[in-house]
This record gives sequence, C-alpha cells and structure tokens, in this order.
Amino acid sequence: METDVALVMDIRDGSKKALGKLVERHKKSAFRIALGLVGNKDDAFDISQEAFLRVYRSANTYDESQPFGPWFYTIIANLSRTWLRRRSRREHRMVDVDDVSWLLVDERTPEQAVIKKEMVAQLRQALKELPFDDREIITLQHFRGMSYDEIAQLLGIPKGTVMSRLYYARKKLATLMRLKNGER
Repeated sequence: METDVALVMDIRDGSKKALGKLVERHKKSAFRIALGLVGNKDDAFDISQEAFLRVYRSANTYDESQPFGPWFYTIIANLSRTWLRRRSRREHRMVDVDDVSWLLVDERTPEQAVIKKEMVAQLRQALKELPFDDREIITLQHFRGMSYDEIAQLLGIPKGTVMSRLYYARKKLATLMRLKNGER
C-alpha cells in the first residue's frame, strides 16, 4: 500500500488517481474533524471536499520530510476557521440534535431519550460558544479519541501544552454547561 506521502508526491506529478486514493483513505476522518470544528453536517462535507482540492492545488508546497496528517489537518482547521469567521457575520444553524448520533446512545425509555437530546443540544450550544482553539482541542480528544501525543504531533505543540489547553477548555465548557442548566 502506498503511503500518504507517496500519494502526495504522485499528486504533485499530476496523478488524479493518487488523489482519488487519498480521498478514499481520509474522507471519513476529514469529514468528522470538520464536523467537530464547525458543527454543521453540510458545511463539514463542503470543508472536507475543499480540503482535498487544496491538497491537489498545494501538493507542490508539501514538505515530504513531514508527515501528511498534520499538514492535512492544518488545511481542514484553516478552512474551518475561515468558515466560522464568515458564519459569525451571519446566522447559521448548528447540527440538528438528530444529526449528532455520534453523541447519542440507545436509551431505555422515551423520557431518557428526550433528556439526552436536551443535554446534547446544550452541549452543542456550549461548544459553539467556545473559542476555536478550545473547541478544537476538545473535539480532537473527546470526539476523535486522539491521545495527547497524537494531538501534540498534529498541532505541532508540546504534550504538556495539549494537557494544559484541554484542562482549561474543559473548565470553560463545564462553566458554560452549568450556566445553561441555570446553575451558578
């Protein structure tokens, strides 16, 4: 199996087949990362597609001595930041409660399902209110299941910084959730 780096080198040489292989290999994770960052299924799909177009257009700027993952993640994160800046200028819907099936678990009773959906809606809103860097670190750790080491490598920061940012992001999220529940 060809490595991601080899595929990018083939893309640099104009291979659309290599791009197709790269898309197949990373389309689900690209979508999930974008969804975690922007919170809207349709926009996450658009961002992930645009990220692959950027890979195609920017393959000549890729440093093959570096791993592909962090470079590709940076493209997705930058596209997400741009989208969020534009969104802040206009009203936009976040994910429908039913679209966050990755947060919902089977409930035993309809009442439990309603309570869970309300909690998910509050969580969704609280995540939306967090600064991008906090939302990013929480998404990578809790919704993508990445380890501290993986996040450090992906973001190009020390592991201790990951731990610190995650700690403070969780505290902010907890405060927002308490406020949404009417607690002080």
